[in-house]
Amino acid sequence: MTTETLPSTITSGSAVRAPVRVALYTALGAAALVTVLPFVWVLSGSLRTTADIQSDPGVWLPSSVTFDNFVRLFSISGFTGYLVNSIVVAAIVVVGNIIAASAAGYALAKLDFPGKKLAFGAVMASVMVPFAAVFVPQFVVIVNLHLSDTLLGIALPSLVFPISIFIIRQYASVIPDEVIEAARIDGAGELHIFFRIFLPLAGPAVATVTIMSFLYAWNNLIWPLVVAQSSSTYTLPVGLAATSQAAAHVTDYGLVLAGAVVVMLPVLILFLFLQRYFVQGIAATGIR
Repeated sequence: MTTETLPSTITSGSAVRAPVRVALYTALGAAALVTVLPFVWVLSGSLRTTADIQSDPGVWLPSSVTFDNFVRLFSISGFTGYLVNSIVVAAIVVVGNIIAASAAGYALAKLDFPGKKLAFGAVMASVMVPFAAVFVPQFVVIVNLHLSDTLLGIALPSLVFPISIFIIRQYASVIPDEVIEAARIDGAGELHIFFRIFLPLAGPAVATVTIMSFLYAWNNLIWPLVVAQSSSTYTLPVGLAATSQAAAHVTDYGLVLAGAVVVMLPVLILFLFLQRYFVQGIAATGIR
C-alpha cells in the first residue's frame, strides 16, 4: 500500500463505520427511551389527581400539577414509620453484605486454607438455590429465634448474599498478589491488609454489592409481608400495599403512584452516585 492510497483507505473505513455508529446510537437511544417511559408515566401520574388519571390514564404530561398525593401520603398514619423501617432494614442488609461478603471474598481469593475450593463450590451452589426452596426453613429459624415481627428478623436472611461473595471474590482475584505479599513482608497483619489495602482497591465491587443489596432490601415485599405481623414493623412496600387495599376496594391511583415515586427515589439517587463504580465492578467480575 502506497502513502497516496493510505488517506483514502482511512477515509473509506471511517465512512463505513459512521453508519454503524449511527445505527448503534439510535438503537441504544430507543432502548433507553423505552426503559424511561414507565418512570415518566409514574412521575406524571403522581402529580395528577385520581379523577384525572381515571378519566385519561394515557396522558404523559399532567394538565395541572398537584402535590396533594404526596401530602396525603405523608399524612397517612404510620407512613413515616414504614419509611424508617425500610431505611433500618436496608442499612442492616447493606452493611452486613459489605462486611461479610468482603471478608469471605477476600479469604476465598487471597488466603490459602483447607477446604477453600469446597467452600467456594458451596457458595456457587447456593447461588443457584431459588428463594422459594429456603423460604419455609428460613421462617422456621426466625420464629425459633423469636425474631418474628422484628426488623432484625426481616433483615437477617439477607445479611449476606452468595452473589455478593462471588462478586467480591472475582474482583479480588484481579488484584495482584504482589500487592498483598508486599504488605505482608512489611509486617502488616491480615486485618490491616483487609481494611487499609484490600477494601480501598475493591471499591467498585463494594459499590456493586451496595447497590444490589440495597435494591433487594428496599423493594422486598414477600418476606417482610410474612415476618412483619403488625403495622409497627411494616416496611414501605408492605405499608403501601396495605394502604392501597384499605380503600374499600377502590384504588387510589394518585396515592399509589406517589408511593411508587417515594420508593424509587432512593434507589435512583444511590445508583446515580455509584453508577461509575457499579459498571467497573460488573466489568471486572465478568458478570454478563
